[in-house]
Amino acid sequence: MTPSRPGESRTSDPPVFLTAVWRDLAMLNFEADPRLVAPWVPAGTELDAYDGRTMVSIVGFLFLETRVAGLPIPGHRNFEEVNLRFYVRRSIHGERRRGVVFIRELVPLRAVAWTARALYGERYGTAVIRHRHAQDDGKRSVVYEWQRDAARGRISLTASGEPSALVAGSEEEFIADHAWGYVAREGRTTLEYRVDHPRWRIWRVASPEFECDSEAFYGRAWAPILARPPVSAFLAEGSEIALRRGRGIDA
Repeated sequence: MTPSRPGESRTSDPPVFLTAVWRDLAMLNFEADPRLVAPWVPAGTELDAYDGRTMVSIVGFLFLETRVAGLPIPGHRNFEEVNLRFYVRRSIHGERRRGVVFIRELVPLRAVAWTARALYGERYGTAVIRHRHAQDDGKRSVVYEWQRDAARGRISLTASGEPSALVAGSEEEFIADHAWGYVAREGRTTLEYRVDHPRWRIWRVASPEFECDSEAFYGRAWAPILARPPVSAFLAEGSEIALRRGRGIDA
């Protein structure tokens, strides 16, 4: 899909539900057995792969300047999110739509989690989440930490130099450049929604740090995958985004 400006509309587009700025997206990527991921694939989509590999990603980022239907919600404008996701695709009228499916999304605000579950059917939960960002001597450091009861998780990335544009066909593009989200809803059709944003610039990170009580946050099936070292890690700058209302698709 050609990148669009947040909020830019075509006649057939659903209306914008939410606008925000996403910043400092820390992306740690793991290879998974497609047989594990397959039951999670929403009807009407198919599992996507890069170079024959099925990928899942842990992503931490900042959700800033949030507005719902154009209105700021006091106390709910700036917060962190950490999610676990994988990648699917859908072909419609000759267009190939590359999308993400979320296994679990964590935010620190109950109202945000409730709204996302109620309106989109996403698998949102809550946790205490903190972040630290620093820039010094040409290096950019980003840390996300989350906790629920005794379970804890932590991502730490350090990037050097200037970010680079995404290269067509690269692993970075496969991970970072998705315009669509898909949700398998119980007893209902699959929900499809679009997030408008320009293509992000990214830093590739050589030595990411990741610690997590993965079984507590994501379930027993995902813990062995997340216990292995990530196969790659990126830090994306982020941008303004516009989240459009979802609609059901024919499976």
